[in-house]
Amino acid sequence: MSAELVRTERRGNVLVITLNRPAVRNAVDLPTALALEKCVDDFEADQSLRSAVLTGGEQFFCAGVDLKAAASGERPRTARRGWFGFIEHPPGKPVIAAVEGPALAGGCELALACDLIVASEASTFGLPEVTRGLIASAGGLIRLPRRIPRAVAAEIALTGDALPAQRLYALGLINRLCAPQTVLAQALLLAERIAQNAPVSVAATKRILSLTEALPEARAWSEQQPEIDRVRASEDYGEGLAAFREKRPPRWQGR
Repeated sequence: MSAELVRTERRGNVLVITLNRPAVRNAVDLPTALALEKCVDDFEADQSLRSAVLTGGEQFFCAGVDLKAAASGERPRTARRGWFGFIEHPPGKPVIAAVEGPALAGGCELALACDLIVASEASTFGLPEVTRGLIASAGGLIRLPRRIPRAVAAEIALTGDALPAQRLYALGLINRLCAPQTVLAQALLLAERIAQNAPVSVAATKRILSLTEALPEARAWSEQQPEIDRVRASEDYGEGLAAFREKRPPRWQGR
């Protein structure tokens, strides 16, 4: 089932994860959420994989919850990773959303759960739940105001209207804005660049960014220190210094 609903492909140290329900614009039902969770678990467990790209293919990213399945009482939420098997507890390794076409409702929230976003100039992002008597409950109301100005986030959430990628790129939500059909290639370049770095340092950096995001600065300093101590005690820390001294590429072990 995982192979049908969510496809994966290795590109060196990068895993490409592709939602594969084109008939419903990659809307997510419970089997798809479970399949995505399995892919994420496998990605976490494989030490040779350093980063991932999450995409919906060349036409659309994700239309959110499968409303037909939802109407029958189904919720695409798993016990461990929450909405879509990803959104509430993303992997500890970096994930880049590669967005072609619409990223709406839960699809927008899925992109927001990733660390970076690469998007097509033709893509759109929105939280249309209020137009259907629903509410954006998969993190959009929490994460979007932290990533763009609150007034713009409120406009998106309260009107239900989608905004074009160009506007959101200007506001800093999107890391790379690309021509249509080039998004995956650009996202892979970014993922490969991250994958060149020390896995221990990258994972700790991601944790610190997440942990300290909403903290006062004084507390953030103390909260980051245990992560810094773990990095300094790692083999990768010693290898990085040795490689610099010896003028050679580092050989990361991820420990």
